[in-house]
Amino acid sequence: MENTHEKYQRLIEICKTLPPLATAIAHPCDRTSLESAVEAAAMGLIKPYLVGPRERIHEVAGEHGLKIAGFPIVDAPHSHAAAKLAVELVREAKAEALMKGSLHTDELMAAVVAREGGLRTARRVSHCFLMDVPGHENVLLITDAAINIAPTLADKVDILQNAIDLGHALRMPEVRVAILSAMETVNPKVPSTLEAAALCKMVDRHQITGALVDGPLALDNAIDPEAARAKKIDSPVAGRANVLLVPDLEAGNMLAKSLSFLAGADAAGIVLGARVPIILTSRADSLQSRLASCAVASLVAAKRTEEAQLLG
Repeated sequence: MENTHEKYQRLIEICKTLPPLATAIAHPCDRTSLESAVEAAAMGLIKPYLVGPRERIHEVAGEHGLKIAGFPIVDAPHSHAAAKLAVELVREAKAEALMKGSLHTDELMAAVVAREGGLRTARRVSHCFLMDVPGHENVLLITDAAINIAPTLADKVDILQNAIDLGHALRMPEVRVAILSAMETVNPKVPSTLEAAALCKMVDRHQITGALVDGPLALDNAIDPEAARAKKIDSPVAGRANVLLVPDLEAGNMLAKSLSFLAGADAAGIVLGARVPIILTSRADSLQSRLASCAVASLVAAKRTEEAQLLG
């Protein structure tokens, strides 16, 4: 199925009104990660700091004709050191975002969540996919399909609030969250339905704020108005959800990959809950997806700056 990237392009266009985001790129030592940095910089989305083995970075740039003259390079002997130094650039306020290069996600996240010298906050770190699905009008957020394997109810509170805050950073007019399960009724034998009900009550008590939230909902009646009507679900979210909170990583990962490989969707990715947004890209991502991930990080950082100014 053809994907024209209209939704991602709208995000990128918004970001062209913002200053480039100072971004520490950990170990950009393959074509994909270095090309992402060069293209995002050329579009004015980011101001890259390349953190990794200097000679290897120059070698990759020369091999693939990538122009990196003028980009600061912070020399690091290997990927572990690159992750640590990229985090230090954030702690020194030289960078406002992190971006994954050609290293394992676990390596980067270990430096982020380190108790000494990391980027922890009071929130649990979580991941959001921004799915550009052909035939679906708006971007669809899926969380968490990449970091939290079997989140507890307490974890889901943070995962949900992170996603809601992301929706506001993306300038969604209304954030509508469906808490997914295999069914839309509360069933004591299915723990995810009980957690969905508890999360909805926490929204009622303003423990979670900023969105319309409903659940449990099955995928069909979360995103399809006809399916919601057929089940007689009276809800401002059912059939209209733009954020999907999944029960666990396995369900979320399969949902996101099903949309990518069966429906032709693209998936941009962002990690939330740390002191700065973290851009997670994959070698399988299209260039447009990688640029969209940079745009999302820019919008998240801009929202945080705006909130800090209001408080300050």
